[in-house]
Amino acid sequence: MGTHTCQAGFLCQNTKGSFYCQARQRCMDGFLQDPEGNCVDINECTSLSEPCRPGFSCINTVGSYTCQRNPLICGRGYHASDDGAKCVDVNECETGVHRCGEGQVCHNLPGSYRCDCKAGFQRDAFGRGCIDVNECWASPGRLCQHTCENTLGSYRCSCASGFLLAADGKHCEDVNECEAQRCSQECANIYGSYQCYCRQGYQLAEDGHTCTDIDECAQGAGILCTFRCLNVPGSYQCACPEQGYTMTANGRSCKDLDECALGTHNCSEAETCHNIQGSFRCLRFECPPNYVRVSKTKCERTTCHDFLECQNSPARITHYQLNFQTGLLVPAHIFRIGPAPAFTGDTIALTIIKGNEEGYFGTRRLNAYTGVVYLQRAVLEPRDFALDVEMKLWRQGSVTTFLAKMHIFFTTFAL
Repeated sequence: MGTHTCQAGFLCQNTKGSFYCQARQRCMDGFLQDPEGNCVDINECTSLSEPCRPGFSCINTVGSYTCQRNPLICGRGYHASDDGAKCVDVNECETGVHRCGEGQVCHNLPGSYRCDCKAGFQRDAFGRGCIDVNECWASPGRLCQHTCENTLGSYRCSCASGFLLAADGKHCEDVNECEAQRCSQECANIYGSYQCYCRQGYQLAEDGHTCTDIDECAQGAGILCTFRCLNVPGSYQCACPEQGYTMTANGRSCKDLDECALGTHNCSEAETCHNIQGSFRCLRFECPPNYVRVSKTKCERTTCHDFLECQNSPARITHYQLNFQTGLLVPAHIFRIGPAPAFTGDTIALTIIKGNEEGYFGTRRLNAYTGVVYLQRAVLEPRDFALDVEMKLWRQGSVTTFLAKMHIFFTTFAL
């Protein structure tokens, strides 16, 4: 009849004795029906208590809403965290945005970073870049026993020929070339070098390493016996020198008696017993006035009264004992000498000042800072020599003198 009061958007449904208004449509999620039956968008941003996480803002959309991260402004050297809630430090060293140069190490700081020089480098005069430190000159002490070579950011020690760098990378140890079996028969290790020898009955070839055979008893050499071959019908007999040797169990070899170890020597308490092939020598090592003993064989000068005395008197006196056999092929280097450590610009001069009146020995330089004492005249008979070898070292405008007192023993043969 049209007497109902239903609004637009509603349908009038008749009931017994009355009527009711039914909405024409149902609203989807996110909408609410107003009294006129229209679907009106719900503003979740105001209707919900906490629609978004901290650090995010709520934006209403038709039928729903979205959460948008709040803009976070961070200072230089910082950036927003993953959840956008706070500013965290930028690690410029890890991200590679630092400007540290080559030879520098980056250290991260809160909001910044610092460039430090790597080990072995130092700031230049302007404090901007890093330059290499020459540890060989900058160190107050001795870094290397022989030669120090500066490298980029570090240094390297090296040794003269005949020496091997020790495990600590600084000290030099004498190489025992004899362990490498460079000689075909006998080998004598000497300081910084070695010398090959042959047993009785052999002679050293031109290569200095190989021993070539000599005919046995007919040649008088003794390959059958280490000392003397006595021919008998159908065989031979071996004999040893009357003193200083004993025959070994094989009946062919003679063994040197070490009188020093056996205690059969007659050296006094003030003397040192030195064993040689077939005998021994009693040596006395004494330090002259103004010198003090620093080891069994070394004396160092304590004081000198004027400049001329400091230049001419040795700063160190060292005793050496060398054993060789007669008939050694000449020329033969028997001793190497030089400063340790050696520096660029070093120059030495070697002079035999005593004990070479017969001219058996000579000196020569291998390079500016290394020299050798060599045998230039064959020693055919057993005899002893006492040489005083003086080394003068010119280093940075000053001259230092060193004295090597060498006891050299030549015996008939070596076993």
